[in-house]
Amino acid sequence: MRQPGGVTVTAEPVAATAPAGAPAAASAPDIRRQELAAFLRSRRERISPEQVGLVRGARRRTPGLRREEVAHLSAVGVTWYTWLEQGRAIRVSAQVLDAIARALLMDPTERGHLFVLAGVVDERSDYDCPLLSPTALRLMNTIAPYPATLQNARYDVLAHNRPFAQVFGELTELPPRERNCLWLLTTSKRWRETFLDRDEMLRDLIAKFRVGMAEHVAEPAWKERLDGLLAESAEFRALWERHEVATMSPHVKRYRHPEVGLLSLEHRNLWMAAKPQAPRLVAYVPADDETERALGRLAELSGA
Repeated sequence: MRQPGGVTVTAEPVAATAPAGAPAAASAPDIRRQELAAFLRSRRERISPEQVGLVRGARRRTPGLRREEVAHLSAVGVTWYTWLEQGRAIRVSAQVLDAIARALLMDPTERGHLFVLAGVVDERSDYDCPLLSPTALRLMNTIAPYPATLQNARYDVLAHNRPFAQVFGELTELPPRERNCLWLLTTSKRWRETFLDRDEMLRDLIAKFRVGMAEHVAEPAWKERLDGLLAESAEFRALWERHEVATMSPHVKRYRHPEVGLLSLEHRNLWMAAKPQAPRLVAYVPADDETERALGRLAELSGA
């Protein structure tokens, strides 16, 4: 059910009852474990013994590595690894998954898929915030005179173009920890005064942040951002306790600029890669002709 402000309140689903005598449908955890088992087998079978420094015996029939070889390379028990490949309901730690990913020579995409299937948070910091590519930066700057930023899933502003600075403020003048849309919407006097829909925006953004954090609750960067906001703002704490959730969708917001007046901007998100933690390009597109003309005047005032 959608409430004012674009916030969706979810209800518990009603479980369906299977007909008597019908086979029980596989549960989501069962399906995920079977996918994990198949993925591990496929990765194991593509790795040759020579690739990991093992000697190929004359009588080897197994394509790729044997299970016991993967277990040895990962420093885990053979029985335990066999159960993992059989899709059994066993608990697995991030450290063990890291060792298996290394033993099977997984690339970053494969490693991420492994952790998702296992339902385990990958705490390796080098997957937290990818470097911005020159292509992404060129695309962001080409959007001018429309404001645009490159952001990660936590709403950290990784880069922004000149029109964004003219409309919302120059973020490079702030400490890195404050270059975050949720932080600014919560704490910035300028954003509080010029964002005409500020209260609604804050509630909606917190609801979206909660959805994003659901898959990263144990990751240090996410916990640090949440803890900082909880410590800084009683308003944030009150809204966070409401446990509201909302989806990413295009929406129009209004801003009062001191030089060119009212701006109505539609927020559009373009993800730069097919993975949750990838940076996304956020473009602020005029929602009406008056805003289009106002952004043009702002560009002229700056000499752009």
